[in-house]
Amino acid sequence: MKTFKKLLAPLFAILLITACGNSDDDVNFDLNQSELGKGEEPDSCLGFEDNDLLLSIQEEFTTLPGKVSVLFKVTDNLGNPVSGLTASQFTIYEQGRNDDCFNTISPSESFARISPNSQVFNNNTLLVLDLSNSVLQSSLEELKVASTSFVNNVMPTPETDSFKMAIYWFDGEDVLHLLNPLTSSAEELTASIAAIDENISNDPSTDLYGAVIKSTNIAEELIQETNEQSIIGAASVVLFTDGTDQASRFTEQSALNAVNNANPNISFFTIGLGAEIDTQVLTEIGKTASVVAANAAELEATFNQISARVSEQANSFYLFEYCTPKRDGSGENNLVIQLTNGALQGAVQTKFNATGFTGGCE
Repeated sequence: MKTFKKLLAPLFAILLITACGNSDDDVNFDLNQSELGKGEEPDSCLGFEDNDLLLSIQEEFTTLPGKVSVLFKVTDNLGNPVSGLTASQFTIYEQGRNDDCFNTISPSESFARISPNSQVFNNNTLLVLDLSNSVLQSSLEELKVASTSFVNNVMPTPETDSFKMAIYWFDGEDVLHLLNPLTSSAEELTASIAAIDENISNDPSTDLYGAVIKSTNIAEELIQETNEQSIIGAASVVLFTDGTDQASRFTEQSALNAVNNANPNISFFTIGLGAEIDTQVLTEIGKTASVVAANAAELEATFNQISARVSEQANSFYLFEYCTPKRDGSGENNLVIQLTNGALQGAVQTKFNATGFTGGCE
């Protein structure tokens, strides 16, 4: 486990991007991310049952005089993000050099808490809109209303530099057009959407696969830039279309390869409109969640389904911190964090080094 001094400045390296279950037949929310990240299964001496909830450790570090910090993402076994958790739902177990198994650490002594993660975690959303001729001629106004609702639902209030959105659009050109660069301002984003008119495109075709590949590359670059600042980055690509790829500039397989080989911190969502879409292809591209609107009147409700997923994805990352009773000289210690959420439970094991630890942690 890293120490504060080794991480430079107040920024710490850490990780990834929102879920809302839906029983509709046209919604695919099948995602399985069963990894525990930097953690491992808890020691069998604790006698825990199999995990119903997965705590995937993204980063971990210590801060003198005795604070242990762990950033993890919580999902269920289907990969659905779990948001809204509180510190009281977590139990801490430590195993030192003299312990055969793990001892519970008292909440009153540990000052356990869920801390704001903005200094260690950034989330960016790319909203990618199909503005080919069919959309511009038949459903532009409904798309603008739905996109505006999406922005207002997803962007946090008050604004925060750790959560930003950019809007791109595509038609038949070999270009992913920028409508609005990354910003934390919902007002700026909605103003850009309001300015879209039917004359925005010069190519009536649809380069769907090119848009998938280009937006994935942009998301990859954003995460890389974030990591270079010693911050864990996550991204969501939310793509809307009312049809299939017509430009034939890129193959379906190349688009699917871009999605399937992307950084695991990138989530993919698709929103389809009408009867001309290829539901199977959109489901494979939108591997985190894929929804379909039968007609333009359903667009806003469909966008709102995805906005809930995007928000929960970002809010399923927790910076859990507590004060350990271990002190300098105790060496490396094992740590298990267990979560109980109703009838569900999950736990993950890691370790930390208590070199230099003293009293005084709060």
